[in-house]
Amino acid sequence: MNYVASNGQVLEADYTYTAKNGSCVKTATPQVYVASVHAVPKHSAADLRAAIAQGPTSVTVEADQSVFQRYKSGILNSSACGTQLDHAITAVGYGVSGGVNYFIVRNSWGPNWGLGGYINIASQEEGHWWAPALGICGIQQTSVWPTLKN
Repeated sequence: MNYVASNGQVLEADYTYTAKNGSCVKTATPQVYVASVHAVPKHSAADLRAAIAQGPTSVTVEADQSVFQRYKSGILNSSACGTQLDHAITAVGYGVSGGVNYFIVRNSWGPNWGLGGYINIASQEEGHWWAPALGICGIQQTSVWPTLKN
């Protein structure tokens, strides 16, 4: 996000991929700039939901385990994916299903992975047996969200 604060971000629709001789050619003018970056308090599902309510939120997870990599549907609610962060993705929403709170997260692996490129990751609410609440796949450890410039 610091890069976008300094350089801006082009819209995906405006950024035509034109690789020539092994390099990308930037053909569009930045349209979006970050004014500031806000850290989400660690280990808090409620604070992460509040950040997501403000807009897309950058989250970090451990994605090198098969339970994450082979995700197809439902709510991922397993400690098998670990909490050693190695992959940044974007939380775009949250919900509740069958009494389980979860985050809706857009991955960068394309539409053929997961639920059309998305994954539902269970939250770990505060005040339960797990303390601190690192989150499934570590999702509640390191998150930030931007305030955009007008």
